[in-house]
Amino acid sequence: MIELLSPRQIDQMRPAGRFVADVLQQLRGRVEPGVNLLDIDAWAGELIARRNARSCYVDYAPAFGRGPFGKVICTSVNDAVLHGLPHDYTLRDGDLLSLDFAASVDGWVADSAITFVVGDTIDPADQRLIDTTRTALDAAIGMCTPDHRIGDISAAIGATLTGAGYRVNNEFGGHGVGRTMHQDPHVSNTGRPGRGFGLRPGLVLALEPWVMTGTSTLAVDPDGWTLRSSNHGRTAHHEHTVAITEDGPLVLTLPDEQT
Repeated sequence: MIELLSPRQIDQMRPAGRFVADVLQQLRGRVEPGVNLLDIDAWAGELIARRNARSCYVDYAPAFGRGPFGKVICTSVNDAVLHGLPHDYTLRDGDLLSLDFAASVDGWVADSAITFVVGDTIDPADQRLIDTTRTALDAAIGMCTPDHRIGDISAAIGATLTGAGYRVNNEFGGHGVGRTMHQDPHVSNTGRPGRGFGLRPGLVLALEPWVMTGTSTLAVDPDGWTLRSSNHGRTAHHEHTVAITEDGPLVLTLPDEQT
């Protein structure tokens, strides 16, 4: 079922969006070479407890995973792109790290992801991955107006990714969000414009372009959760929670410096 929220309910989602954005920025500021993925998960857990929020991941047990997830944040490194299960790995200079975080505050959920390079050594190809997923996300947000359809969002993402020379995997994509983390509709990362559900004020979507170098095929780690590029190519992932309003897209998970 597709849920449409009132303007008042969207306002009630704002604290969740601010919290998720703030956690990701705080974690990014603390991550450096020598930090362990389990440290990141512990820090996120402390911030959740301090805010009296609720993790959307600890008890998460969908059909595609080996649930429950058991951690509070996804940490995907280098060739891992989605659902990275935090484990005993110490980050190194030049590692490509994606953090995907969703939490519930006062009963409302927000979901966001960022990708960045750890330390000071930045490969231009990694920066291009990061920039392309950011650009694709911006293109998707630009379609989040009541005169568009889900297919317009998908087409905007797909055109950006393929235009940069990357292949697109449609097994996982964006989704509705509200009282729970994953709701209808599904938002593929490629599609045909003018197709699908018509966007309406009150619809809230988590949009998440992600890409892998040289392949569109995923491989699953033995942990049953972490998804990697099948060719071990580098990856990137960006995500925002966006509300459709009469006045245009409202990005609920922007960091403070961007609001």
